[in-house]
Amino acid sequence: MSFRSDQARVVPFARRRPAAATPEQARPVLIVLHQETSTPGRIGNALRALGYRLDIRRPRFGDALPETLEQHSGAVIFGGPMSANDSDDYVRREIDWIAIPLREQRPMLGVCLGAQMLARQLGATVAPHAEGRVEVGYYPIRPTDAGRALCPDWPARVYHWHGEGFELPDGAELLAEGNDFPVQAFQFGNAFGLQFHPDVTYAMMHRWTARGCVRMEQPGAQPRHRHFAERAVYNAAERAWLTHFIAGWIVRTPRAMLQAAE
Repeated sequence: MSFRSDQARVVPFARRRPAAATPEQARPVLIVLHQETSTPGRIGNALRALGYRLDIRRPRFGDALPETLEQHSGAVIFGGPMSANDSDDYVRREIDWIAIPLREQRPMLGVCLGAQMLARQLGATVAPHAEGRVEVGYYPIRPTDAGRALCPDWPARVYHWHGEGFELPDGAELLAEGNDFPVQAFQFGNAFGLQFHPDVTYAMMHRWTARGCVRMEQPGAQPRHRHFAERAVYNAAERAWLTHFIAGWIVRTPRAMLQAAE
């Protein structure tokens, strides 16, 4: 089932986060991970720094997802080695579940696989590059006018680890473009999809490039040493952008709360 809405529009993130509830009072952010050893990385760090608790669940290993996000501040679906086109039950259930944050207009963020799942829920196609190319390493990103209006100071390059991309869903706003995979970031209401990985920490990069070294043999992938060389150049800008993005994204107001205030 795909979800449609006419609520997608670009509203710039606030420069300063409003006064927040204490960590004890704040609703947690739902974190959806896909491997036993996965972590929320820098996104988790940014949310904790803002005072949010994390409700970490792994549906692949039997964790249930909530029937509503009324008890959560938002949701983040992270990446993984699987495909949004896989027939596994948990993949299908996650894609269907995304209808809940879309319907309730809770802040929702999909990263890499999570963005592809969001695109699938919205009716877009997810597929490998036509020439078999991948993005594994640092690649240029070009924010659109809408992307710059939403969140300025985008980094020149961002970290990637994927072999599939997706079309821009109908009704979504394109926020950033790339070369081999044109759709790099988009917004649909309070839901955002990022094809790249601003969540990756230095330790995560070591694990990925060691355990996933075969990915660096694919067309378009960068060799391992370049991952670390370019991290030294682009990491600070990507981390600063992520901090600003997360602070603006998590305080977006659900539609129901806006209607209640009218």
